Amino acid sequence: MAVRAVRGAVQLERDEAGHMEERVGALLTAVLERNGLTADDLISIWFTATPDLHSDFPAAAARKLGIVDVPLICAQELDIEGAMPRVVRILAHIESDRPRADIAHVYLGAAAALRKDIAQ
Repeated sequence: MAVRAVRGAVQLERDEAGHMEERVGALLTAVLERNGLTADDLISIWFTATPDLHSDFPAAAARKLGIVDVPLICAQELDIEGAMPRVVRILAHIESDRPRADIAHVYLGAAAALRKDIAQ
């Protein structure tokens, strides 16, 4: 089984913990479903959030989904002028037999504009 990386992002409408949990949960669920994964296939997930998000840790949404024994880390995204606001990004390391070209990267809603080349 190979180690692969899956990217994804979602833009939040507002900086509220419940909203973050909902949107990040939807992102993680979509990544798992579109790649035929379960929590057992996850090696680790790196979350970044834009500097305008303060209400909660994005990783808390993973824990609420039952992803409890996977290493998670949160960091702040670079504060680049003109960048899309209120965005949570993920980089998940997984075990998968899928070829790299068949990995489905997931960019939900307006975040699809961030990576039109790989957004599913």
